[in-house]
Amino acid sequence: MRDALGSVRARATAGATLVVALALVLAGTALLLVLRGNLRAQTDLQAEVAARAVAVRIATGSVHGDLHLPDGDDRPVVVTDDDGRLLAVGDDVEEVDGKRVADGPDGDGGDDGADDGHHGEVDDDVKVADGTATVDGHRADYRFATVEAEDTAGRKAVVRAGAPLATAQQAVDSLRTAMLLGLPLLLLVVAGVTWLVTRRALRPVEGIRGEMAAITASTDLSRRVPVPAARDEIGRLARTTNETLAALEASVERQRRFVADASHELRSPIASLRTQLEVGAAHPDLLDVPGAVEDTVRLQQLAADLLLLARLDAGERPAGAPVAPAALVREETSQRPADRIAVTVGRLDEAEVTGSRGQLGRVLGNLLDNAQRHAATSVRVAVVREGAEVVLRVDDDGPGVPPGDRERIFERFVRLDDARARDDGGAGLGLAIARDVAERHGGSLRVREGSVFELRLPVLR
Repeated sequence: MRDALGSVRARATAGATLVVALALVLAGTALLLVLRGNLRAQTDLQAEVAARAVAVRIATGSVHGDLHLPDGDDRPVVVTDDDGRLLAVGDDVEEVDGKRVADGPDGDGGDDGADDGHHGEVDDDVKVADGTATVDGHRADYRFATVEAEDTAGRKAVVRAGAPLATAQQAVDSLRTAMLLGLPLLLLVVAGVTWLVTRRALRPVEGIRGEMAAITASTDLSRRVPVPAARDEIGRLARTTNETLAALEASVERQRRFVADASHELRSPIASLRTQLEVGAAHPDLLDVPGAVEDTVRLQQLAADLLLLARLDAGERPAGAPVAPAALVREETSQRPADRIAVTVGRLDEAEVTGSRGQLGRVLGNLLDNAQRHAATSVRVAVVREGAEVVLRVDDDGPGVPPGDRERIFERFVRLDDARARDDGGAGLGLAIARDVAERHGGSLRVREGSVFELRLPVLR
């Protein structure tokens, strides 16, 4: 149960429902406020029209004349003077704002006052406020508009006319009730649709997860996760997962071959050295000391190569010190007086790269060793700057590398047929180490035509 509630589907459903609920509440509240405001504005206008109609009659006649007040059921109207005395009241109006008015006007109201040429007027200002009124025994809420007027005799009157709020209140209440009833149903629909859609959308993810769990349990890296037909994010996830599995399978297979090849390469010198030592122990005069030393040196070199490859596979980054390839060439060639063929040093452009001096020196040494192994009469080395790169070239006049083998020779423990002898071919790790080091330095190592090896490194800026 906890897993179901904590799933992506549950969280997505809850999140979508919450967002929709919040949006509906805000939209509903805004709608209610707008509707209430519009209805109140209409009610205010009705009350103002009724008040001004009575005020105009007062301004064109007498405050005590026949005002023809509207029916109290529709528009309760009360007319008072400046002192608050009641002058006129609509039919069936019994009480306004708690003050009883059903007894009729206070006193006789004075003389009708003949028209003496004075012109009555209606004040432009209108005051609107909430109030209550009792009409024919029914109490209700109203919006009262108050307008001041002056009759032709100069007497002032205050007209209060009301418009009922019952219609506006009923409309707002009806909308609120509909929203309160419809909101839970709408949220239930949203939650159900989101749950189903999310379930359908995440079904391929569950398939990917199940297949990955099966691959982990079986350790069979040749299996692949199912790729959905839709070219969406989940489809890209499945394809990326399969690419990762393919890379992992290749890496594991490479490691298996590496261990097998390393075991094979170590077995021969160790067996040879053990045989020589056993013979020497039984017959000291037959001990081949130079051969034992040679096998020990070969073991030492192979162990050093394996350790370097292990560090490179572990992601070891080279040091960020400036290195001059031209200086490396001069230093390396000066330390190789015993080479079978003297190394010819060509053009040496002065430029610097960033990296490990020891590792780059190892690359140069491996390239020169490879050239010495295959050259007939000459080995050449040069350093040339080409734009933003430094190119270190090593070539010889040997038979060259066949086009089909120009990438294979950089694989580990790979030796061509004419270099398989133990004395001449080495372990087949030199070029593999050289390319790995070049790539760790942001460069490349490849074979051009024939037997020209090019190491390209970015120039230090």
